[in-house]
Amino acid sequence: MSSKTISVKKEAYDRLRAARRYPSESFSEVVLRATWPEDTVSGRELLARVRRNRPWLTGTDLDAIAAATAADHPPEDPWNGR
Repeated sequence: MSSKTISVKKEAYDRLRAARRYPSESFSEVVLRATWPEDTVSGRELLARVRRNRPWLTGTDLDAIAAATAADHPPEDPWNGR
């Protein structure tokens, strides 16, 4: 079987490593197991869909989201999770 050497960012390497089902699973096996969405949307198509289907959120919805975001603070003890 032939092989190719590739370079990936550290983040990609870490994700591949974490995706292994067992310690000896090769990165080739992980990549071959991956699924790639066939139906992708370009930025232009996404914008067209948004403009066609307006409004997704009302002003009231956006105000509620903004208020919830503003009130969201990290926990005092990040290890406690409360």
